[in-house]
Amino acid sequence: MEIMRTVLLWASENQWMRRNVPRLGFVRKALKRFMPGEDVAETIEAAKSLRDRDITTIFTHLGENIADLSAAGEAAKHYLVLLDWIAAEKLPTEISLKLTQIGFDLSEEQTYRNFSAIAARAASMGNTVWIDMEGSAYTQRTIDFYRRAKRAHANVGLCLQAYLYRTEQDIADLLPLSPAIRLVKGAYREPKEIAFEKKSQVDQNYLKLSKQLLRASREGKVRTVLGTHDLNIIAELEEFAAREGIGRQRLEFHLLYGIKTAEQRRLAKAGYRVGVLISYGEFWYPWYMRRLAERPANLMFVLKNVFPG
Repeated sequence: MEIMRTVLLWASENQWMRRNVPRLGFVRKALKRFMPGEDVAETIEAAKSLRDRDITTIFTHLGENIADLSAAGEAAKHYLVLLDWIAAEKLPTEISLKLTQIGFDLSEEQTYRNFSAIAARAASMGNTVWIDMEGSAYTQRTIDFYRRAKRAHANVGLCLQAYLYRTEQDIADLLPLSPAIRLVKGAYREPKEIAFEKKSQVDQNYLKLSKQLLRASREGKVRTVLGTHDLNIIAELEEFAAREGIGRQRLEFHLLYGIKTAEQRRLAKAGYRVGVLISYGEFWYPWYMRRLAERPANLMFVLKNVFPG
C-alpha cells in the first residue's frame, strides 16, 4: 500500500499525466465516485440531497498554483458568486479554498485582498471560509496568513495535517486565537525529515492531535473538525468524547463526497455534526490522484466499477 501511495502521489505531480490523463473516458467515468460533476449546478443539487439528510456541505472549486494574477482574481470572483448562490438556495454550505488558487505564489498582498473580499462576503451571510493546507513548502506561510486573516475575520478556518511532525506545536500556538481547525492526515509527498512515513504512525498522531483538539473544544477554545474516513479512528474518538463528557455537537466530522456514505448517515443520525466536502471544476486531476493516494484501496474500488467482471 505504501508503494501504491507513493506512485499515486508521483502521478498527481507529473505534468504529462496532468495534461493527458483527464482526457481518458474511463478516468472521467471513475471520477463520478468522488464528485457529482464539474459545474456548480451539479454540486448544488448534490448539496440539496445531503441537506435533506441533515448533512451540511463544504464546496471547493478545484484549482491551484495559478500562474497570473488576473486568473487569481477570476477565481476570487467565482467564490463571491458561489457564496451568493449558496445564500439564494439557503444551503448549509461553507467554502474551502487553496491560497495558491487566489494568487499566493505571485503576490501575498493581492492574495490577502482577494481572500478578505471572500471572507467579508461570507461573514455577511453567516458563512465560514476554510483555508486548505497545501504541501509543506507552504505550511508556515499559510499559518502566518491565517493568523493575519483571523485577526480581521472571525469566520475563517484552517486545515492542518497530522502527518507533519510540527503540527502538534502548531495547534498549541494557534489555540490563543480561538481558531477553527480541520485536522486531516495529509495528502502530499513529504520527506521523512518532516513527516511520518508509516500509516500506523500517522494514525497514532492523528488520534493524539484529535484528542488534544477535542479537549480544547470542550473548553470553547477551538472549533474542531475531524477530517477522516477511518472507521477505527472515528469509533475511538466517539468513545473518547463520551468518556471525557464532550457533547456530540462538539464532534464535527468532514468526509469527502462519495466516500463512506453509510457512515456519514450514521453519524448524522447519531447526533454528530457532519459535513461533506464536495469538489467541482475542470482542474480535478491532481486532487483526484491525491484522494486515491489517501487510501489506495479506493483505486481497486474504482477499477472494479469501471471494468466490472
